[in-house]
Amino acid sequence: MTDSLRHIAHFDLDSFFVSVEILNNPKLKGKPIIVGGTKDRGVVATCSYEARKFGVHSAMPMRTAMKLCPDAILLQGTKGQYSHYSRIVTEIISEKVPLFEKASIDEFYVDFTGMDKFFGVSKYAQELRKEIIKKTGLPISCGLSSGKMVSKIATNEAKPNGFLEIPHGKEISFLGPLSVEKIPGVGEQTEKILRKMNLNTIDDIANSTSKILENKLGKWGKMIWQKANGIDNSEIITDWEQKSISHENTFEQNQTDLDFLIRELVRLTEKAAKGLREEEKLAGCITLKIRYSDFETLTKQEVIDYTALDNELLEKVKNIFSKHIQKNRPVRLLGVKYSRLIPFTLQMNIFDDRIEKLQLYKAVDAIKNKYGDKMMKKQ
Repeated sequence: MTDSLRHIAHFDLDSFFVSVEILNNPKLKGKPIIVGGTKDRGVVATCSYEARKFGVHSAMPMRTAMKLCPDAILLQGTKGQYSHYSRIVTEIISEKVPLFEKASIDEFYVDFTGMDKFFGVSKYAQELRKEIIKKTGLPISCGLSSGKMVSKIATNEAKPNGFLEIPHGKEISFLGPLSVEKIPGVGEQTEKILRKMNLNTIDDIANSTSKILENKLGKWGKMIWQKANGIDNSEIITDWEQKSISHENTFEQNQTDLDFLIRELVRLTEKAAKGLREEEKLAGCITLKIRYSDFETLTKQEVIDYTALDNELLEKVKNIFSKHIQKNRPVRLLGVKYSRLIPFTLQMNIFDDRIEKLQLYKAVDAIKNKYGDKMMKKQ
């Protein structure tokens, strides 16, 4: 094995939301659990393996899920705990490896390339997995290979709570027998199209041609063909924590009017939140910036539960503002920044009201995009 070989691991917290609920209430272990909305409305965010045996799966309407598994225990989620455990796992990984990507609240890619000079990569990846399990009590599966995609698929094959390594040069033989829906990004509709083309396994796709798939599915068809052939040069995104979305405003005249400052705070918060939703991100940290007339600048940062909802972000921003604003002192500038961004996932919409609010805010975003921000204001 040479130094140039890539070693990419994919870590996935198994049934993360269910696992956290079981940690909080061990009596739930081994029972069919559905996390989501109420019995009559909403969708399934996630479910236990016991519930999956009845055909229940993520994004399924709750009514359908309860018909399939009427004895399931329905939970609406312990909101703050998910962000808490996700951060614990992030800290463990960051202490052990130099390069990693937090792909979602419960999913991580780790670049072990070059570490084989000092450690056995396979052994080190397995030890890291065991340490996460020991320190959190959460099950976690891991796939290890030469690239992100193959490692992700290997992780899914290793579930529940397992480890699977695909040696260099064995990627195609590993992928070949698997069903087409195992390819990341191949959803129900794409699967139907592929099966109509008599492409049922990844090997079938690999033995087809890029042109045939591109003619049927456009650019996505070409990408599927590349994935089926194990072609994946995607890099680990290491600057995910540094990325941020922010907005600030310097006033033409210094301001002491609290009502004016709060209105401006609301505007900046909503504008930045709109940016979050457009980029399909969730924020894990808020920074408030206040610059006074003498140019002294106060910057206060708080870690928050991952969200992209105006009402949750506004509550936090207003709380920081009320704790730190020096009343009657002229303010020159206000700014709001969201950082520690992670990709939005369906599972983050654990609560029905959060799903409805997100859809409402997206509808408002669409109106603002079409007619301008001034068309809609909070009363």
